[in-house]
This record gives sequence, structure tokens and C-alpha cells, in this order.
Amino acid sequence: MKKVIGIGNALVDLMTRIENDALLNELKLPKGSMQLVDKDVSRAIIEKTKNFQRTIASGGSAANTIHGLARLGIETGFIGKIGKDEMGQYFKEDMEKSNINTYLLESTADSGVAVALVSPDGERTFAVHLGAAVELSASDMKPEFFKGYDLLHIEGYLLQNYSLIETACDMAKKNGLKVSLDLASFNVVETHKDFLTYISREFADIIFANEDEAKAMTGHQPEDAVHHIAEWCDVAVVKIGKDGSLVKTGGELFRIGAVEANVIDTTGAGDLYASGFLFGLLNEISIDECGRIGSMLGKHVIEQIGAKIPDIQWQEIKKKI
Repeated sequence: MKKVIGIGNALVDLMTRIENDALLNELKLPKGSMQLVDKDVSRAIIEKTKNFQRTIASGGSAANTIHGLARLGIETGFIGKIGKDEMGQYFKEDMEKSNINTYLLESTADSGVAVALVSPDGERTFAVHLGAAVELSASDMKPEFFKGYDLLHIEGYLLQNYSLIETACDMAKKNGLKVSLDLASFNVVETHKDFLTYISREFADIIFANEDEAKAMTGHQPEDAVHHIAEWCDVAVVKIGKDGSLVKTGGELFRIGAVEANVIDTTGAGDLYASGFLFGLLNEISIDECGRIGSMLGKHVIEQIGAKIPDIQWQEIKKKI
């Protein structure tokens, strides 16, 4: 069985349902974006939304994808940095109870917290205090982290540290791993486009993007964008929401339909799509089926608050696969 290790921001997600989008304007948070905030702003947002419906879970884009793969039976690991605090301990325990091997370094800083504000239409807007997560550095990387694994999955949210991503990719390649890259957010892509292009060309074997990220990266609409991205890697995936996804590999374009869902919260949709797609790819399943498994996981996660699929639904998913 193939093994996957992820690297990303180790965050605790506070999923908060808001009554309308007026609060986003008040907080100066563009709807659907991911904004980095300092500790004081994070605490202020948490205080301002304390009376709204809220759930807590380990999070971060790569961690969500790794969690999904683990629940599908893939042996997984995760590299990140946490604080020596209650949130950090929660993150570690939440990952390990899903049988994920954790390579978690510790810091004296507070653990990272992502406040996700979920609009009535299911769109989510993140205010993220990275805390200890942002301290993960190139010097923390060790070749032994990657030994025995077949694929490294990286989230684009790590782009605040170019040397970290380049070092992790280089060590992975030297240990024979393929590299999967999720572009993460359109505003992250816009800020780091040149470096992302370099990483995509030099290291990435598989690239995931949604239509906004793909447009920010290439300047094109989804179909032209997937052709463009496929010039840099072996497998290019552009997710187009209710219209499904486009995948190009080996010169062939695949159109994969979405699974009808009752959308409550889109948090984790792309992360869990990546879980399903990578599961299929690692098991040498056809690209059509890889996409369908990804869409199925995406459907299940957007029908509840947060980026985790309930235990009972995993049983149903595995039977369908």
C-alpha cells in the first residue's frame, strides 16, 4: 500500500456560522478569502462571534487531506509545528486518533487558530492566526521524515516561507517521492505567483486548483487553465464547483461531474476532493474514477459544518468505493 505524508499549517479550526455577510464587511474580510491576522485580531473575532454556532476540529488544508486519506485506509504522516498549549495538544490528539503519524515540532508561541466564518450560502471566509505554525522552517526538515513514503502533499498556504517549501520538495524528490501541490486560495496565488510557477515547474507532479486559483495562476478560464497547468506537471486538476472538475493527464482531458449535495458549508471541499483523487491515483484507479471518488468525498463534507466527515459516513463511502 502506498504511503502519503503531508506538510502544512497545523491549525485548530473554529467553524462559525454567521447570520449574514454584513459581519464580513464589518471585519474587512473579503468573502471567500483567507486573510492572515495577528493574535489580537483573531481574539477579537472569536469574541465577536462567541454567540454564534461553532464547532472545533484539527485543521489546515494539508492536514484535512491527510485526514481524509487516513480514513480511506492509506498510511499517512503529517509535518507541522504547534505550541505547547491546549490547542496544540488537541491538534496532535485529533490527528493521532485517526492513525496519522505526526511529525510535530513544538514552539513557545501559541498554536495556530483558523476562524472560519461560514455564510448562509455555505461559502467560508478564513481569518487565520498562524501562531506556531508559521515558525515551521527549512531547518526543521529532516530527510528521515520522508523515508518510506511515496508522495508528499503540500498546501499553498505555506507560501509565506519559500525556503521551507523548496527544501521539503527537494528532500522529497531525493527520497523518491512524487509531489502533490494544492494552490490553496486565489489571494495566496496572486501574492506568490512567480514562486508558485517555479515550484510547479520544478517539483510538482500533481497540481490541484479551483477555478479562482487557476485563473489567478494562469489568467484563463477553467478549460484553458487546466491545459496551461498541465504543461508543468503530470496531472492537472481544476475544480469547478457544481460543474464538477477538469483533469488533464497524458495529453487527455477528462470532464468529471459533481455529485449533487445539500450545501451547508464548503470548508474542506477541495481538501477532501484531493483525498479521494489521490486515493484513486495511488491505487492505480482510472482518472474518471479518481475524480468521482474526489467528488463523492467533497459532497459528504459540504453537507455539514467543518472539514471532517462523520465516522458513520466513512463506512458508507468505503462501501461505495
